[in-house]
Amino acid sequence: MFRAGSVVAAIALGSVVALSAPAQASVPADGSAGSCGTWTSSVVATGAGMLENLEFDGNGSMVLSQSALIGPGALLKVAPDGTRTTLVGDLTGPGGLVAREGSVYFTTGNSTVSGLFGIADGSLRKVDVADGSVTTIADGLVMPNGLVQLDDNRFLTARTLARPGLTVVNSDGSSSIVREDLGTVDGLARSGSTIYVSTTFDMVTAVHILDANDLGGPVRTITLPGFGPANMADDLTVGPDGALYVAFNAGGKVVRVDPDSGSSCEIASGLPFTSAVKFGAGPGWDPNALYTTGFLGDVHRLERVAG
Repeated sequence: MFRAGSVVAAIALGSVVALSAPAQASVPADGSAGSCGTWTSSVVATGAGMLENLEFDGNGSMVLSQSALIGPGALLKVAPDGTRTTLVGDLTGPGGLVAREGSVYFTTGNSTVSGLFGIADGSLRKVDVADGSVTTIADGLVMPNGLVQLDDNRFLTARTLARPGLTVVNSDGSSSIVREDLGTVDGLARSGSTIYVSTTFDMVTAVHILDANDLGGPVRTITLPGFGPANMADDLTVGPDGALYVAFNAGGKVVRVDPDSGSSCEIASGLPFTSAVKFGAGPGWDPNALYTTGFLGDVHRLERVAG
């Protein structure tokens, strides 16, 4: 979840992105499905702008954070039939999304400029999905990118550039940096008491594994194949099978990772600038299908073929 800066960085680094038809998911290059099995891809929505992240509100809508190269961004609601409406407009750099108890929590100020120059113009807010009212939880954040909920009404967010690190945001609006030793942190996901953190621009793509109750404590790290900046790992999520699913933005693919063994395989490629992944939740959305967003404005549904 890194806005236009990641596109520019990918080009500058000479990253090669597969430009095959976005609606076609492919198996690994050796032609074998491997442990990932075979997945198919279909288009849910197109033309939605530069998409940073997605979440499901549990009431039948997918929520998208939409950024823009010029002008404000927004949070969009997408119905299962692909119909789009604006949930919150006039936002600067909306980033991570977390749905909870009828509200969607989201960050703003997730911009390359803010990250590089340490501009504290970011915030954590929540929107009531029923009436659209917005409440600011905290402000004064620098490039709040990935977002995940902690216990006691706290949240964890990631800054990716200049001084990359993890920040805890408390329910009273105060915040504190908990660590800056994990590299260019980006996506965040949680399963039980475990926090997963992806890195974007490090020479080696990594997923760091932390204890939610000891965020500054020991870290276990899984490294993934490929040159880090050419992969440009972005968001990640935990599937119903307990595996991690990681979006490779510059790599244009989605990778499944076994968090115990560290083994990985591709479930789909030919998805340029994939920024976020999430399994369906709520009426009309398949809980066993993985939904993806990308900077080109497309939303895809990836489904594993039985057998």
